[in-house]
Formats: sequence, structure tokens, C-alpha cells
Amino acid sequence: MGRLIVVQFITLDGVVADPDGSDGTPFGGWAMRFGPEGVAGDKFRLGDILATGTLLFGRRTWEHFARLWPARGDDFSRAMNRASKAVATGHPLPDGSWSNSKRVDGDLIDWVQRTIPSRDVVVIGSGSVVDALAAAGVVHEYRLLTFPVAVGDGRRLFRGGETLALRSAERVGPAVLAVYDARG
Repeated sequence: MGRLIVVQFITLDGVVADPDGSDGTPFGGWAMRFGPEGVAGDKFRLGDILATGTLLFGRRTWEHFARLWPARGDDFSRAMNRASKAVATGHPLPDGSWSNSKRVDGDLIDWVQRTIPSRDVVVIGSGSVVDALAAAGVVHEYRLLTFPVAVGDGRRLFRGGETLALRSAERVGPAVLAVYDARG
């Protein structure tokens, strides 16, 4: 049985917006302050999921990643580029787009419920997709890489009222990777 896993870079005050500064917000780039070792490689411990699961993106996050990842040549980047990718969008994907990418067919929640019985689905970034999945109660796990910074502004991952169960926590470079069971 597969799981729906949300992975996010996050600040101490719960902000997930603009970790690399590409959105140009005044607080953006907070994850990059710690250098490339803060974000490079398999920080979320996805491992074999990259080969056996599906990465799920919203359109904006997918477009951003599709510009960045194909040119990278390290082992983790090659695994990301080979991975199966699904994009929640109402628009067709451009020809010659990021390898192994397809548009989600039909309703997002229905697609997830059809997919997770046979494989893990990992949502990277993609705030509106995460919001819809959390509201529908289909998230199984959160893997949050918390950086030791508070930015005071920006989109937060949680809206309030969520109860999670901590499964594990470990220091990963300058941050802490905490894995939570979303079903409390």
C-alpha cells in the first residue's frame, strides 16, 4: 500500500514560501543562507521512492524544477530526472518537458486515491496542491526539513488545528528532518 508523503523545506515559524528566493519575496532565500549543503542531495530520505513512486507537483513548482533539474548531473539529480512525475494542472505540459512528466488526469483527489494503493506519491512544494490534499484528509506523512530561521511572513504549511504524531527526527546538515504521521 502506498502513502501520500508531503516534503517541505520549512522555517521555525512554519513558513514554506520561497526557500530558494526564486519568487523574489523580501524574506525569500532563507534555506539558501545555509549554503548548498543545506538543500543538496536526498535531504528528505526518499531513497528508493524516487524509483518506485511518483512525484506530484503543482504547475508553478513543476515549471521551476523543470528549469533546474535536467541540467544537473549528480546521483540525486539523475534519480530526480528519472522519477515518474505528475503535474496537477488544467493545461497541457509543453512538448519536450521534464522527463517522465505527465499531467494528472481528472480530479486531483480521485487521481491520488487511484494511485496510492499501488505506489507512494510524494508532493514537493506545491502549496495549493498540499492544501487541497490536506483538506481532503489524504496526506499520510509529512517530512519537514526545518531550518533554524524565522522569517515572520509568507505562506505557512499549516492553517491551525492539525495534530501530527512525530515518528522520527534527525539533524541533516544545518536543519532538522522530522517525519510526522499526518493522521495523529
